[in-house]
Amino acid sequence: MRGFLRNYGIYLAWLVALVATAGSLYLSEVLHYEPCRLCWFQRIFMYPQVILLGIAAYKNDRQIIPYVLPLSVIGGLISIYHYSEQKIPGLAKLLPCKIGVPCNVDYLGHGWLGFITIPFMALVAFVLIVMFLLAARGIREEAGER
Repeated sequence: MRGFLRNYGIYLAWLVALVATAGSLYLSEVLHYEPCRLCWFQRIFMYPQVILLGIAAYKNDRQIIPYVLPLSVIGGLISIYHYSEQKIPGLAKLLPCKIGVPCNVDYLGHGWLGFITIPFMALVAFVLIVMFLLAARGIREEAGER
């Protein structure tokens, strides 16, 4: 499994970014869920990864990894805060969304299974991308050791 992730991690990271981007566009353009301010910030850090990782996967270029990893880490941190704001009522008062949809609104009701919300799904995508990129980075590190 480790070898598979080393060889195909960048492709899997691209696939996760592609599915996450398609999912967010489906929610806003098909289901007409208006993104809140924090959702927009998460999109800012996810959408470029589809293009960057797509090109890198096509060229099998792992040198993009150090440049893409910060996008997922920062996006993941925003997702953690957004999810916390939905689950901890007092956080919404610290930095309230004053324009558009409030950031603590959960379009999925109380979340699927009681905890899966849109920011949670974004967080899972960011974490998966980080894991796949770190696994793919192992090839370059091993090649450098030889």
